[in-house]
Amino acid sequence: MTRLPIIFVVDDDEQVLAAIRRDLRSEYRSAYRIMSTTSPLEAVEALAELKKKGEDIALFLSDQRMPAMSGVKFLEQAKVHFPNAKRVLLTAYSDIEAAIQAINDVQLDYYLNKPWDPPEEKLYPVLSDLLDEWHISHIPEFKGIRVVGFQYSPKSHEVKNFLSGNLIPYQWMDFYKEPKGKELLELSALDEKSLPVVFFEDGSHVCSPSAAQLGEKLGMRSKATEEMYDVAIIGAGPAGMAAAVYGGSEGLKTLLIEKHAPGGQAGTSSRIENYLGFPKGLSGADLTHRAITQAKRFGIEFLSPKTVTGIETQNHYKKVHLAEGEVINAKAVIITTGVQYRKLDADGIDNFTGAGVYYGSATTEAQACRDKNVYIVGGGNSAGQAAMYLANFAKNVYIVIRKPDLSSSMSQYLIDQINDTANISLVPKSVVHAAHGKEYLECVSVRNLETDEVEQKDAGALLIFIGARPYTSWTGEHILKNPRGFIKTGRDAQLDEDFAKQWKNKREPFLLETSIPGVFAAGDVREGAMNRVASAVGEGAMSIKFVHEYLAEV
Repeated sequence: MTRLPIIFVVDDDEQVLAAIRRDLRSEYRSAYRIMSTTSPLEAVEALAELKKKGEDIALFLSDQRMPAMSGVKFLEQAKVHFPNAKRVLLTAYSDIEAAIQAINDVQLDYYLNKPWDPPEEKLYPVLSDLLDEWHISHIPEFKGIRVVGFQYSPKSHEVKNFLSGNLIPYQWMDFYKEPKGKELLELSALDEKSLPVVFFEDGSHVCSPSAAQLGEKLGMRSKATEEMYDVAIIGAGPAGMAAAVYGGSEGLKTLLIEKHAPGGQAGTSSRIENYLGFPKGLSGADLTHRAITQAKRFGIEFLSPKTVTGIETQNHYKKVHLAEGEVINAKAVIITTGVQYRKLDADGIDNFTGAGVYYGSATTEAQACRDKNVYIVGGGNSAGQAAMYLANFAKNVYIVIRKPDLSSSMSQYLIDQINDTANISLVPKSVVHAAHGKEYLECVSVRNLETDEVEQKDAGALLIFIGARPYTSWTGEHILKNPRGFIKTGRDAQLDEDFAKQWKNKREPFLLETSIPGVFAAGDVREGAMNRVASAVGEGAMSIKFVHEYLAEV
């Protein structure tokens, strides 16, 4: 709901204040909120809070003769917080000299003599003209969450990544570039040591918050409401969201748990163009929004941000342990934690992670790449989608790959788009050898694998999209994995030499079932997965079929 701009009235005479308030509401209540007080000191305090909340004040109307503070003095202080608001002084005939002086002192827009009857002739025409003039030049304040921080701060990057990943709109203010950001800090008696600071619509704020603090403040569900769930799904990527949709739609009591933000790697993609049913493509954020909305419509519970630390089996039931010490009971579990980008092994990379070096995050940091040279490491579809998106902002985008071309790792439609984009260049048979800078990334060294020649290049950002490292370290030894950490399921699990030690069931495991009966894996986290959004969605949906079959036997 859009908040209306404010007309703010100050007069220490309660009868006069009631009269002006009555007349203003009669004429302007549909387009403005009328705020009033008899105390100019209270009004000054209120202005700071209104500024922190991002409110818009269109017009100040103040009496001149007030014992605590004159109207001119009040308007001087009001101008500090709301310099573009129109300023009108209510005066008696004897105060005209003060009003004329105020035209110069506080750029007074008008003064009105008391009484103003009839308002249709002496009040409304004047104020309406001033309000129309204000609207013409007014740029509305951002209504929502505002983040003040440093562009090249890892903590600031984490906050922005969390908010964007959870599809929460926000306004970013670089402390060094945005005067309004500094003003917000001053209004809250904070300094740059507190950064990053997240300001909320109600005027409250949190300094250098964790994901859990942000989640709690934003009203994300952090506590399970049921004693027992039919199925608990760990990970809200495409596979997890698909499992949640089908679990909820088929009547299972379903819980979806995510440690960071829904969507997984696909959720950070700027454009997915090969997903069935979307001929023009869709963004990862759009897909995530649609899927989470659909799942919640079917009554599933979604806990975020919550980190799972282990799974324990007890009398056919599963106990899902969370980092905070909580335990969730479920009859079946589906692991859909996906994969993470592998760290780039090069000098200086760790020094600038979150300060010019980013893993994924093409959409989060795109604006910071404007008119800069950007380097991307990786030749998969995620790297290609990031390159196409960043080409809209960056001066040049360079894709660094070990292979001679992209044909073996990237979809042809993306290769064709990259070839047709003038400011994207391929740097084949090469690696990023090192990252350099003082407080943030300034340049990279690129080494040619054939000639061993190293060149240093200016770089405003380095984005890394390499490898696929599954997030499975928390699963323990009972769930069998291959040497790379991918979970074995079905026939692959059964062929493992340690399978008989874990599997205590007469039947063979279902296709997506792990070495623990009733614990399933789907999507990229599973050994042999196809690493495509569509296949992850298919496996997530398929896993619910096997959950039904498992529940029928216990």
